[in-house]
Amino acid sequence: MSVTEIWLIRHGESVANVAAAHADATGADVIEVEQRDADVPLSPLGEEQSRSLGAELADRGVDDVPTVLWVSPYRRAQQTIAIALQAGGVTEPPKRVDERLRDRELGVLDLLTRAGVRNRFPDEERRRQWLGKYYHRPAGGESWVDVIGRLRSVFADVDRLDGPVRLVIAAHDAVVMLAVAVCLDLDEPALMDFAATHTVANASLTTLRRDAVGSPWSLEEFSAVEHLDDSEVTEHSGRKDDAHAG
Repeated sequence: MSVTEIWLIRHGESVANVAAAHADATGADVIEVEQRDADVPLSPLGEEQSRSLGAELADRGVDDVPTVLWVSPYRRAQQTIAIALQAGGVTEPPKRVDERLRDRELGVLDLLTRAGVRNRFPDEERRRQWLGKYYHRPAGGESWVDVIGRLRSVFADVDRLDGPVRLVIAAHDAVVMLAVAVCLDLDEPALMDFAATHTVANASLTTLRRDAVGSPWSLEEFSAVEHLDDSEVTEHSGRKDDAHAG
C-alpha cells in the first residue's frame, strides 16, 4: 500500500495571531509576542478550535485506514493535533516531528507589521514589491520558493512510505498553501492566482487524493471549517507572506 490521501491541518489560533491582529489594528510597527516563534502557544480560542477539529476527525474516521502523522516542531501545531486527537478520542497514529514542516522564516521582518516593514525597512519593502512574494527572500529569512524547496523533499519521502494509506500533516498556513502548490504542480502565476482568492483558516482541514504513487494529486477540499462554529472561524493570515503573525 502507498499514501493516497493527505490531510493538511493548520494550527488553531495562536497568541501571536491575536497579537498581530491587535498590532495591525492599532497601527503599531511591532507585534508584541513574548515567545520565540517555535514556542508560541495556542490562544484559548485556538484550543477550542482544536477540540472542534478533533470531533471532525473522529466523525470522518481519520484512523479507519493505516495512517501516519507528521507534525511541525512548532508548539502551536503540536498542541493543535494533540488536543484534537484527545478531544476526538482518536489514538495517536505513528508520529514524526519534521523540521521541514516549520513555518516560513521571516528573518529581519519577523514580528513586524506591514507598517513596521515600511517604516523600518523601506528598502526591503521595495524589494518585496519588485520581486513579488514568490521570490522575495527577506534578509535572514525564506521566500515562498525556499519553503517549496523543503516541501518537495517532504513529498519525496511520502512516495517512499510503504503501508500507510493516509498521511495527516499538522503545520502552518504557508505550509498548507505551498504543499498544495507542490502537489498540484502550480507555477508562480497559477499559485498567485490561487492564493489571491484562497486563505488558510485556523484549525482548517485541506485534503488531497491520488489513485497511486505516480498518479496526479487532486484537491478534494481547501481550508474546510464547517466543523467550527461561526464564532470560532478565524483566518488570521496576518499578511504572513510579508510580516510574521504566528
